[in-house]
Amino acid sequence: QVRLVESGGGLVQAGGSLRLSCSASGRTFTYYAVGWFRQAPEKEREFVSVISWSSDHKYYSDSVKGRFTISRDNAKNTVYLQMDSLKPEDTAVYYCARFLLHEWSQPLRYSNDYWGQGTQVTVSS
Repeated sequence: QVRLVESGGGLVQAGGSLRLSCSASGRTFTYYAVGWFRQAPEKEREFVSVISWSSDHKYYSDSVKGRFTISRDNAKNTVYLQMDSLKPEDTAVYYCARFLLHEWSQPLRYSNDYWGQGTQVTVSS
């Protein structure tokens, strides 16, 4: 059974940092892009960032560009999201997901087949 497990969420003050991790069992991430979404209360889930298998492609939403950094360690089957300069509007449940992509031209066209259970990030003002 495929499982994606997020960790690293928590409560932080505005301007602070958190690093989220997304781990998977076995070869779940092998050759796949993996990324992050978030969902704030009463809002739709939104794309945050995605990284290719080789890490040569990384994309970010405009709302996090310059503040968040995605990376991955394929030996550990883990993808990370370093979140700096956090703002109260970054408060949400963050989900990692495996991406199915055919090409890396923008706008990205993708689907997602596996999701984690989510980790709460709360940024206080």
